[in-house]
Amino acid sequence: MEVILLQRVEKLGQMGDVVNVKPGFARNFLIPQKIAIRATKEKLEEFEKRRAQLEAQNLKFKKEAEAIAAKMTGLSVVVIRQAGENGQLYGSVRPADISDVITAAGFTVKATQIRLEVPIKALGIYVVKVALHPEVMADVNVNVAMSEHEASQQELNQEIEAPQN
Repeated sequence: MEVILLQRVEKLGQMGDVVNVKPGFARNFLIPQKIAIRATKEKLEEFEKRRAQLEAQNLKFKKEAEAIAAKMTGLSVVVIRQAGENGQLYGSVRPADISDVITAAGFTVKATQIRLEVPIKALGIYVVKVALHPEVMADVNVNVAMSEHEASQQELNQEIEAPQN
């Protein structure tokens, strides 16, 4: 199914690109999220008329996201979790958990904006990417510890890790 992208989509294309995607992806995700519209002759003409307006709107949102990213850079949040003696968590830290602590720190972030390559399953300090806009990412330090005291000790040692399996 061919669709016209209304915003940049990672690994798919830029705004205005006509791309061929699987019908389920278009019907269940791209179109309901207002990320894309079906590529028909009429819709292409309508998009070209609205293109300048959409690009201006996208630029506005991007500038707002860049301002928030500048404030968010260097943010460090603490997630308290129970763990075994070897530092392995009983479970994992999910994007929803991270979005909750970032929101508590004063930034409104949805779980879908948190980009984890692999789940966090051990104690430590991790750098997590937050997608504020399709073109703007912010890095947040997530300190996973068993207590506030342990979190402050980890910050003093600054052992920043990448999430591992």
